[in-house]
Amino acid sequence: MAASDCNTCHKVDTKVIGPAFQDIAAKYPATEANIDTLANKVIHGGKGNWGDIQMAAHPALSMDDAKTIVKYILSLKK
Repeated sequence: MAASDCNTCHKVDTKVIGPAFQDIAAKYPATEANIDTLANKVIHGGKGNWGDIQMAAHPALSMDDAKTIVKYILSLKK
């Protein structure tokens, strides 16, 4: 995550442009299905789950790296 732009739009416990990582973790249980879905959103971008602001796509990110990022985010559940 340190090499990506995640922290431009997201913070651990504060909404910036996108939701706080802890809010994402509260909404999605850390199931394989959710990890796959969220990793695809990280890679392909999307909008609608948290409002009308589009999340930028990250097509250069591998699926394995995207899943690692998502697992970290989901581990932040309070």
